[in-house]
Amino acid sequence: MDKIAVVAKKVWCLRKSIVVCLGPLVFSPILFTTPPKEGRCLYVILLMATYWCTEALPIAVTSLLPISLFPLLGILPSSKVCPQYFLDTNALFLSGLIMALAIEEWNLHRRIALAVLLFVGLSPSMLILGMMMTTCFLSMWLSNTATTAMMMPIANAVLQSLFGSTPRSDTIKDGLDTKDNTSKESLPNEMSCFISDDSSSHPQKLETDANFTTAQQRKEKESQKRLWKGFLVCIPYAASIGGTATLTGTAPNLLLLGQLKTYFPGCNMVNFASWFMFCCPVAILFLFAGWLWIAFLYGGLNPRSWTRKKADNTESQARVRARIKNDYEKLGPLTFAECAVLVFFAFFVALLLTRDPKFIPGWASIFPKGYVSDAVTGMTFVLALCFFPSQKPSLKWWFDPKASGKMNPPLLNWKKVQKELPWNVVLLLGGGFAIAKGCEASGLSIWIGNQLQPMVTIKPTTAIILICLLISCFTEFASNTATIVIMLPIVAELALHMRVNPLYLMVPATVVGSYAFMLPISTPPNSIAFATGNLKVIDMVKSGIIMNLLGIFLLLLAINTWGLYVFELSTYPDWARIHAQDVQNGTMISLNGTI
Repeated sequence: MDKIAVVAKKVWCLRKSIVVCLGPLVFSPILFTTPPKEGRCLYVILLMATYWCTEALPIAVTSLLPISLFPLLGILPSSKVCPQYFLDTNALFLSGLIMALAIEEWNLHRRIALAVLLFVGLSPSMLILGMMMTTCFLSMWLSNTATTAMMMPIANAVLQSLFGSTPRSDTIKDGLDTKDNTSKESLPNEMSCFISDDSSSHPQKLETDANFTTAQQRKEKESQKRLWKGFLVCIPYAASIGGTATLTGTAPNLLLLGQLKTYFPGCNMVNFASWFMFCCPVAILFLFAGWLWIAFLYGGLNPRSWTRKKADNTESQARVRARIKNDYEKLGPLTFAECAVLVFFAFFVALLLTRDPKFIPGWASIFPKGYVSDAVTGMTFVLALCFFPSQKPSLKWWFDPKASGKMNPPLLNWKKVQKELPWNVVLLLGGGFAIAKGCEASGLSIWIGNQLQPMVTIKPTTAIILICLLISCFTEFASNTATIVIMLPIVAELALHMRVNPLYLMVPATVVGSYAFMLPISTPPNSIAFATGNLKVIDMVKSGIIMNLLGIFLLLLAINTWGLYVFELSTYPDWARIHAQDVQNGTMISLNGTI
């Protein structure tokens, strides 16, 4: 038995290498049981999906497989695969990431977070709302992971001011050792103060009133632990919600834009402005509904859960305000660099929203049609950030011989961009676009659409519900980007066979890909919250399943109300009809060639 245990342990250590080696063999029958070119493309996609889900290879490395396999298997020449890794959609995403780095560089995000928390009330439910509002707004522009990592220490400080110490579950701490993605070394620097091996930094006893009986103290401790969980779980949830509100908020949103350009070149309905008009109201409604659910579940809206005397409540709230105010004052007055970044950010958002708002002519109409995209706006501001001075220029400098001869540093240094930009996400986005191009060129999307023929008879609303449920379950275990890469071509073909506007199915499918609330491994923000040691898996499942259902319900409501007007969903568009005709003509030519 000991030898078997040793061998099993060795095999487990080599599990990633085994998956890498066996994956091509396991999927090889597909090459002989499906049409030749379609089968080869499906083989590559399933192989990549396996590597993405198991992380047998780094996600970015898996994203590069099309550059190697598509040409070797005769799916696409390398001259057509490689450009997919830097389309204008990738440039827009890159510019959003760089703008976020500038905001982080000058601590503008922390100033915004503390200001919002000072503004909202200091009751537990209002503090949860303040945390969620701040996180949601910041994650519209920053990465969800960075926003969560920044907000967690703030939540920790607020909770310690309320309750005096941190409750910690030993069972969770032990469980963290088995999670590669939630180890202390893998978390952002902001989280280093939040996880410690020193048990003294996590006292088990919570502050309670000495006058309480033993039963009352026990009940009070449980109430405080529940509130603590509510504070921690609301942050990753709000980050995931906020990321869907803007086109650049998270990678799946841009994958939709890129795949629309690949499959439906005539579709110009999705841009920053139209996406914001549809998804921002959804995010606001979802944020409010999620706040009610979390506050109710964890006691923030239950007066019984806040059982201390009124004087003690007032004292705790005063400590919270003092702690937040102290942290805000440490930031000092608003600097020239912060003002400059704030102005650039405001113009960045305003120009993206007004480039082509659809209901009125945008500023892009003064240029030749098709020349100016959202990527042009984004990259223009990147250039400005890299040369605009971070200190206020002064004419005295020119005439002062004692003044420093060094150049005024810019708002953003390229070395910082090179070091901190998540290049792996950029490659992941490119890999998604390469797969979309391969599906189109190989005819795999047509073949899949033909297999979905039995589903054509179901109602479009039912199709949305089924698609959202399927993606919501799948994205709990796999990367949301990988999920959308795989599912969008299938959803697009299903829409064409049902003769409904493809956006009617594709937009909800894309948004719901970010609604992964149930498991610690679902998203990096979930992992960061779980790594604090104060949450159990059952806590996330219990709150997350209702969040998933709320999200699907709100998407269904939105796509059948204002979504009909934002994306003109009530008609079957010409760009979809043209694509369907091209597909039919291509199929007929292929059949004639075979005959």
